[in-house]
Amino acid sequence: MNTQKSYTVDEAQKRMEHYCAYQERCHKEVNQKLYDMRMIPEARDQIIVHLLDHNFLNEERFAQAFARGKFRIKKWGKQRIQIELKRKDISKIIIKTALKEISDADYYSTFDALAEKKVHTIMESNPYKKKKKLADYLLYRGWESHLVYDKVNELVR
Repeated sequence: MNTQKSYTVDEAQKRMEHYCAYQERCHKEVNQKLYDMRMIPEARDQIIVHLLDHNFLNEERFAQAFARGKFRIKKWGKQRIQIELKRKDISKIIIKTALKEISDADYYSTFDALAEKKVHTIMESNPYKKKKKLADYLLYRGWESHLVYDKVNELVR
């Protein structure tokens, strides 16, 4: 027996307005949500057009908020942010615009602070292993390799 609720286009549209108003969303997330609500492709398209027309859905605004948030809260580097935005089918041009939201000064000071903080938590006496652990940590977070290796060599001797 199928217990999944079915929605009218108006009901689904209202739900999606709330969904998008609560937090910035990208087309892919909205489309997936509508798919999960079992909306037919024509209804999904109609609702997405409505959300775009009424500014509930704005890919550029989403990408900018995403970049700022992941950088500020999770301390991700530009490479990780770029990869995650690509996964959400955001265009290269919009990704480039979104990354401009992060000032160079903030970027480098956050990177320095993150590396300094992490190096003190690594309990490893072998300097090579310590360097590797620090480098792996920073690279996983999406910081550029030239920054990472310069910083690792500066902090671990």
